Amino acid sequence: MSAPKIQLTGVKKAFGEQIVLDGVDYALPAGESLVVIGGSGSGKSVLLKCILGILKPDAGSIRIDGVETAGARGEAREAVLKKIGMLFQGSALFDSLPVWENVAFRLIQGQGMERKEAKEVALGKLAQVGLGPPVAELYPAELSGGMQKRVALARAIASDPEIIFFDEPTTGLDPIMADVINDLVVASVKKLGATTISITHDMASARKIATKIAMIYGGKFIWTGDAKNIDRSGNAHVDQFIHGRAEGPIQMAVRRP
Repeated sequence: MSAPKIQLTGVKKAFGEQIVLDGVDYALPAGESLVVIGGSGSGKSVLLKCILGILKPDAGSIRIDGVETAGARGEAREAVLKKIGMLFQGSALFDSLPVWENVAFRLIQGQGMERKEAKEVALGKLAQVGLGPPVAELYPAELSGGMQKRVALARAIASDPEIIFFDEPTTGLDPIMADVINDLVVASVKKLGATTISITHDMASARKIATKIAMIYGGKFIWTGDAKNIDRSGNAHVDQFIHGRAEGPIQMAVRRP
């Protein structure tokens, strides 16, 4: 059997006395779409940053295509990043650049592609997410939230990455536009054959884009399984979270007056 596309083993991360990740283990096969769910402050974003190499875990192993990447620097880290695309929460577009340059930014700045060729690629990716050439010349401030998210998706897939990370892909969108983005994510991932990890609070999004779901709580994955089995997880924490119940084993810190 080939090595998992992404392998997490005993990943730990703390900030001072606050333990955020306390031994995360997971093996994600190539071509699968994992969605990590969990409450605010549960460690979802920290886990993503550790896999990306933005943060170095305090302990444990992170392997991509069988190669250890935790703490990788220089050329080793660059080799990993070339495989990865990212859709950021809030889209994180560059206000000073037109849409097509936002999409082509990595191609031009990171890969040294000629601007004319990069623009052609950008126009193709924008078309893939339902945006025509006129939009390419606009600036992010001229776009709606849903259009900005489409541009961010086009940028994430611009280099045809093997791995894509989605950070709250539907945050701030109305339910209809959120579903449109979910459909585009699924279609784009299928076209590329990419492996994905997403973090979200939106269970409608999780159900649509995931093949696998993992819930993080107390710094660990307390449940993992096929997305189709999430409603019969047999885990009280998962059941409370996916149904949004205040009562249950997950107790949110609330400041009393």
